[in-house]
Amino acid sequence: MKHLFTLLVCLMFIQLNAQRNDIWWFDAGIKAQYGATGLYNKAIADSDAFGYEISTGSSYGGKIGINYGYGGLALDVMFATASSEVETNPTQINLQTIYKSVDIYTLYRNSQNLGYFEIGPKFSLLNEVTSGLTGEDAIDVTSAYQSNEIAAVIGFGAYFFGNDGRFSGIIGLRFEYGITDMVNGDGHAIGAPSNDVNLYMDGVQSSHPIFAGLTFELNWGIGYFGQAACGERSKLMMF
Repeated sequence: MKHLFTLLVCLMFIQLNAQRNDIWWFDAGIKAQYGATGLYNKAIADSDAFGYEISTGSSYGGKIGINYGYGGLALDVMFATASSEVETNPTQINLQTIYKSVDIYTLYRNSQNLGYFEIGPKFSLLNEVTSGLTGEDAIDVTSAYQSNEIAAVIGFGAYFFGNDGRFSGIIGLRFEYGITDMVNGDGHAIGAPSNDVNLYMDGVQSSHPIFAGLTFELNWGIGYFGQAACGERSKLMMF
């Protein structure tokens, strides 16, 4: 009877913990995203000599999640290629800028009710920037741009299969806006990202990388801190 009572207490404790969902658990995954990209510059947007064209970009990589209950920290490392295209008026010649980077996201994520919400910063390490007329050979203009960039990120989405922490797939929307100026002093001198020296005649305007698009993610549960038996210390347990 004593052992039965102890077992019942343990089961009640486990059930209460499950209801509160107050455990530390970990997951990892692979992900990709695709959508509209660009370098927003107020001088270009307000100018009659230029117009923005729709540009796209993509990235792929992986994530690690450190979670407590429904909330947690998601660390994404993504390899990204993005573009920004400007059309000159009235000649309608398009100038395309392509920039490649390693993006590190540190996002707070809340996942419940078959969906998720995320918010936080992105740190980008710029690897290469090329610029040229669309359809023609581009030149390397990396020296005209900052070596790193910080952006604000917000996203949300839903699980399309699995939500028990073991294996799941999610699809969502993610929006990013660069907080810092991506163009450096040398770039301002040549009118980047339009490469028109007259761009900043009325004063320098900063260039902010933007992204709005779809994100796809496959997650695997790694484990959680729990008790293997009643009375034992908590330890990492595999799903």
